[in-house]
Amino acid sequence: MDADLDLLLTTVFCTADDLLPESKSNARRRVTDAEVVTLCVAQAIMGIPSDRRFLAVASKRLGHLFPQLPAQPGYFKRRRCLAETLEWLIGVFASQSPGWDDNVLLVDSTPVECARSRETVKRSRLADAADYGYCASHSRYFWGFRLHGLFAPDGTPIALQIASPKHGERDIALRLLSRRARDRTLTVIGDKGYAGRDFEAAAQTLGAQILRPRRKDEHQTQRPHLAPIRQRIESIFWTMKDIHTLERHGARTLPGLRERMLARFLTLAACVTLNHQLGRPSRALVDYIA
Repeated sequence: MDADLDLLLTTVFCTADDLLPESKSNARRRVTDAEVVTLCVAQAIMGIPSDRRFLAVASKRLGHLFPQLPAQPGYFKRRRCLAETLEWLIGVFASQSPGWDDNVLLVDSTPVECARSRETVKRSRLADAADYGYCASHSRYFWGFRLHGLFAPDGTPIALQIASPKHGERDIALRLLSRRARDRTLTVIGDKGYAGRDFEAAAQTLGAQILRPRRKDEHQTQRPHLAPIRQRIESIFWTMKDIHTLERHGARTLPGLRERMLARFLTLAACVTLNHQLGRPSRALVDYIA
């Protein structure tokens, strides 16, 4: 069986339709919650941040899957009401992937830019939470948030959090590790920013051993070569930014940013899980071509 957009959307719809409770009857509501969730995934995988433009494209390209589509205001309101459902479904799909039980996890963060010009920063409704930060890997400043993630090597999202760039990476990493069940010792691989004795000691209390490259100012025994495995999480973030338009999210409010991020990572979790089910785990980080 070939993996394509129709198969992915069918899988998401069937899973959501089976698990979500039946909504109250409403004569004016002709699109189910499962269909709205599936539309969120379709919008993310097709890389169209604008709701209005996406619905116009979907009426032509996805008409055989969706006999009826909501209007733009209705789609916007239903997606916001289903934000908790999107987050829950990420866990559902992730738990079906073999990566969910992996003892080796990857931790990292990446900028989520929300504005560039000073005028946009001043009038943005994200100004109360967003802030300026510096991305060392790209040697640039940005205004927005940092997305912190804990992933399995196959791309399965384990824990996610969006935070101000002023918050320390190590503090957020401990929060992510605290969400993971501690039934066994985990090996967590990060970059040089996750250095620190106190941080490593706190991670051990959470059942995690931190592996990272050696910093230039450290004179210790040689650490393991982690570049090949570290490239996995860079590939995850690149996929999210290049294909799933992570930095072109189009959100103007905090609730809007949250629901759009959740839709993108629900798409990632569904893609990884479906690739495993099709016997193609080596392509777990490759997106579907519509």
